[in-house]
Amino acid sequence: MLANNIFSARYILSTFVHATSYEDACDRISTWVSNQESCYVVAANVHVVMTAYWDANYREVIQQASLVTPDGMPLVWAMRLLGVRKQQRVYGPDLMLAWCARAESEKLSIYLYGGTETMLRQLQDTLRQRFPSLVIAGSHSPPFRPLAPEEEAEDIARIHASGAGVVFVGLGCPKQEEWMARQKGKLQAVAIGVGAAFSFHSGEVTQAPRWMMSWGLEWLFRLWAEPRRLWKRYLINNPAFAILFALQLLQQVWRPSNPSDPS
Repeated sequence: MLANNIFSARYILSTFVHATSYEDACDRISTWVSNQESCYVVAANVHVVMTAYWDANYREVIQQASLVTPDGMPLVWAMRLLGVRKQQRVYGPDLMLAWCARAESEKLSIYLYGGTETMLRQLQDTLRQRFPSLVIAGSHSPPFRPLAPEEEAEDIARIHASGAGVVFVGLGCPKQEEWMARQKGKLQAVAIGVGAAFSFHSGEVTQAPRWMMSWGLEWLFRLWAEPRRLWKRYLINNPAFAILFALQLLQQVWRPSNPSDPS
């Protein structure tokens, strides 16, 4: 059952993030699938929030999402400081597994979009072992380059032909969110951007230990594993986020609350 009909949300810098949980998110996704709505879900971490802060076009992409979950622990702590006292992490890779369990029980099919062909084969093997009755309607590994409009249209037609109600999108930030926004109104399914979930669940990349995740240290593990690719994301974005969010909190302390703020 849905907790309520109106999302409780907070703005973190320039990005709204919804107060939700795995069960609540799956309830909402199930409703959207039943209603055949064309919409998308963003699992937001510091990288997403900071990209939206610097890039107005990307900010609009996030604002068009039907659900934005607090994927990273810094956003969970931010939500708690902004009044959502019991907010828990709704992490993209775990949301993927939670929805697969729900889809298996409700006999709904999924589609996998992104990654490499090898990664997709390994990912499907993992999901079938974990969810034996899960229907994986199809998968596609698009080229690692901008797609022409006719190529995107072919991908959408392929997904529609599969009959899948949910499409997991593993293209990485910001590419996956931009892709989902472009397909809104065209793709008759719920798209869920799950970032590195394809890499993690296929076994190509090792996840941080759960204790590091709970202490907000996953970034350190990933930086150690992929320093060349991730150093800028973590060593620039993370300190900038901490400073800007501290300023946001100070501004809220020194000015009256705005009734029009989402709550």
